[in-house]
Amino acid sequence: MRFVLRRMAHAAFLLFGVSILTYLFAALAPGDYFDEMRLNPQIAPETVVALRAQYQLDRPLPLRYVRWLNSVMHGDLGYSFSYNSPVGPLLLVRARNTLFLTLTATLLAWGLALPLGVRSAEYLGRLPDSLVSWMTAGLLVLPDLALTLGLLLFAARSGWFPTGGVVSLDFNSLSPINKLRDLVLHMTLPLLALVLTALPLLVRHVRAAMTGVLDAPFLRAARGHGIPRHRLLYRYALPAAANPLISLFGFSIGSLLSGSLLVEVVMSWPGLGPLLVEAILSRDLYVVIGGVLLSTLFLVIGNLIADLLLYWADPRIRAEPVAK
Repeated sequence: MRFVLRRMAHAAFLLFGVSILTYLFAALAPGDYFDEMRLNPQIAPETVVALRAQYQLDRPLPLRYVRWLNSVMHGDLGYSFSYNSPVGPLLLVRARNTLFLTLTATLLAWGLALPLGVRSAEYLGRLPDSLVSWMTAGLLVLPDLALTLGLLLFAARSGWFPTGGVVSLDFNSLSPINKLRDLVLHMTLPLLALVLTALPLLVRHVRAAMTGVLDAPFLRAARGHGIPRHRLLYRYALPAAANPLISLFGFSIGSLLSGSLLVEVVMSWPGLGPLLVEAILSRDLYVVIGGVLLSTLFLVIGNLIADLLLYWADPRIRAEPVAK
């Protein structure tokens, strides 16, 4: 319990620091949402002044932050100027799509990286290892934006996959099987873009971790007792190499989350990415702050999950310090 509480205290401190910096940078950026209204001759200057006062943009910055932080403590993330609605429900709808895409990509990327990395380490210096190394090297040198645009071009030219959205317009009228097919088709290319960008790093880390334990004395002894190769690799070697991989798991969630914002914008996936871009361009202050905080919260939760898995897997972390 002390371990969990300590990690949660660190997470709360991080979120508080991110909220201060995000609010400060967003509020101090030149201009605001109502500046463009001043250029419209059909809108009276008094109307702009009244709107700024209504949303408290005429108050001192520290006071505005304290009032916003107090509203966040009560579950209110502010009000969107562009959408004329509370920020919370607006973000939750987009966050659901981002989480669905990111978590699916994380599971799929790790599901591919573990067998590829283990096989590469098993055949170190031989043909399977060389093939995996060349594949990961090729994906590493390919920019994420170029890969995403290439997949989008393929979808547009072939017509095999939709080029935007989560589901089709007639989704509700489809049968259950066709609904699943429609969802899979819509998320195939965004999912493929995320997996291909994350896979090289994961495979190389799994390979490095496995290479460090395959020559360990306990594995040589287990091999001498005639334990089958598959059980030797996945029952004994992989758990011994798990600590750095569990730490990498939390980092991979954060990296896939940040990568998903780019993929969502390019492929028109209705997640947090397009919403944040629109909010930044229109200077929708509280949507920007809420989106950044929500993304940070996802990253913190991913790292907390990795810490808990590491705590469960490594008895040395659970050991209490000996009192002198």
